[in-house]
Amino acid sequence: MYRGQRVGVVMPACNEEGFVGDVIGDMPTFVDRIYAIDDCSTDGTWREILAAAREDRDALERKRTARDRPARDRRETTQRTEGVTETARAVPDEQDSVLTDGGVSVLAKRATVHDPIGRVVPIRHPENRGAGAAIKTGYLAALEDGVDAAVTVDADGQMDLEQMSRLLDPLVEGTADYAKGNRLQSSEYRASMPRFRLFGNAILTVLTKFASGYWKTMDPQNGYTAISREALEAVDVEGLYEYYGYCNDLLVKLNVNDMAVADVAMPAVYGEEESSIAYTEYVPKVSTMLFRNFLWRLRTKHLVRGFHPLVLLYPFGVVTGVIGAIGVLQSLVTLAGTGSVSYQGTASAVVLVVGIASLLFAIGFDVDESEHLETQVGPTQ
Repeated sequence: MYRGQRVGVVMPACNEEGFVGDVIGDMPTFVDRIYAIDDCSTDGTWREILAAAREDRDALERKRTARDRPARDRRETTQRTEGVTETARAVPDEQDSVLTDGGVSVLAKRATVHDPIGRVVPIRHPENRGAGAAIKTGYLAALEDGVDAAVTVDADGQMDLEQMSRLLDPLVEGTADYAKGNRLQSSEYRASMPRFRLFGNAILTVLTKFASGYWKTMDPQNGYTAISREALEAVDVEGLYEYYGYCNDLLVKLNVNDMAVADVAMPAVYGEEESSIAYTEYVPKVSTMLFRNFLWRLRTKHLVRGFHPLVLLYPFGVVTGVIGAIGVLQSLVTLAGTGSVSYQGTASAVVLVVGIASLLFAIGFDVDESEHLETQVGPTQ
């Protein structure tokens, strides 16, 4: 437990042999559950998860035995006096060679859940479903177990596990329902990120600000996150996006449900593992998803649940801005040919200015609406 809260780690893994075992072995001792989801790997990822789980269980048991030996000896002496042995009350060892279907839950319909091995719950997808789907499976398992906070950690070793407590602190202290890493807040942290990733991240940061309404939050692609049980229960976990843009999608769902978000500055860690993201497919798919989510957020939060002028200002600004821009361009072509400015050109310029002003007003309203839901946590000294 961490500061009185039960912590579960959701760790998706696909072809992470050689990495996933180390991540499990390095997990902080305050983590109560590790949901290791093998997304139908074709290498030895599943075997490594099981082996690492047993090693982790044995290592923790040795630590507990060494720490609790004096107290246990006293209890056994007392229990023998009363005719009750500790052995009779012990919980049976895990049948870690047996696979269960996890019952008739939604989780069981999408994955095979292995009996817990110590604190590790190995979970396996029968087919490759994607990173977002693996996260969703882990969230469903965390909800079933009733953990207080679920942390997402990649299996490639590119997340500093020592930073996990900084993600959990805002949840435990009640200042946020969701905390995420931010590699862009510090110039030192930005310098360690490859230029291509930095450029792509900056573009998606802007698009996600529009879609989610969290205008101060940056680095939405950061998969190192922590979410409270209350926030998981509020969002539609089953309906979460199952592609790589799941982090962006979740932010939109959180905003619609008025959940507070903490942006926690932390360094990027890049090792030998190569990214499996195909950016030619990734950028169009995620951009389209963000546009749909933007429209959904405006309709759900600012029209259905309660009216706000920004739901009108956004489309009005876009339409008038586009009409004005087209008119200005046509006027410039005319100006180049005749050397004179027409009345139409002046009117188009006015329409363009009105459109831009409307968009700025809409963004200003949007920022004000969610400002109280955002917190920034600076880098450690």
